[in-house]
Amino acid sequence: MGHIVENLDRVRQKIREAALRGGRAPEEVQLLAVTKTVPVETIQQVVDAGQFRLGENRVQELLSKYPHVQGPVRWHIIGTLQTNKVKYIYDKVELIHSLDRLSLAEAIHKHAGLLQRPIDCLVEVNVSGEESKHGVPKQELVPFLRSLSSLDGVHIRGLMTMAPFVDNSEEIRWVFRELRQLSLEVRELNLARVEMQHLSMGMTNDYEVAVEEGATIVRVGSGLFGERR
Repeated sequence: MGHIVENLDRVRQKIREAALRGGRAPEEVQLLAVTKTVPVETIQQVVDAGQFRLGENRVQELLSKYPHVQGPVRWHIIGTLQTNKVKYIYDKVELIHSLDRLSLAEAIHKHAGLLQRPIDCLVEVNVSGEESKHGVPKQELVPFLRSLSSLDGVHIRGLMTMAPFVDNSEEIRWVFRELRQLSLEVRELNLARVEMQHLSMGMTNDYEVAVEEGATIVRVGSGLFGERR
């Protein structure tokens, strides 16, 4: 257990230092431990060390772990979400990071009716323009947000992006900076049920730069648990 707790402490310290470099309070940044392929026993170690926000890429994997991880855990779904899978997770997650199309928003809205409250979501934006990345093209973000206006079961809490994988994270600083600028532009529009509370950006290889540029949620997996097998 020791090395995972050490990793957790190290990541938290790096987040703190990056926030301070960016002129921000470290408390503004949430660490999301990405548990893809990580066994329950290992996940439990970080939970026992006080890391309660956990992120899963796949619905099936989240469902297999959900009953077994003990503690005040708040699960997030961060991977591409199929509309027919919403019914399995709508009542189990604190935040959906990957809203990227109207059909998915409509499915979330439908299930929010069962909860009798809106479901919190982030809109995934393809800032880099890479064809391999999911997300709403940045030039279509505002029209997409406007298309959600009749869906009172969907509460937009901010934006998410995935930057290209590079060796030098300075090369993708512009991606994080651009997402933050988009969030500022959206905030000025005062759209109903649209808040720019969160910027989910930055992973193990680039989260420090992301925090410097305004991330409020960073998604760290291998930096905590080691490389995936």
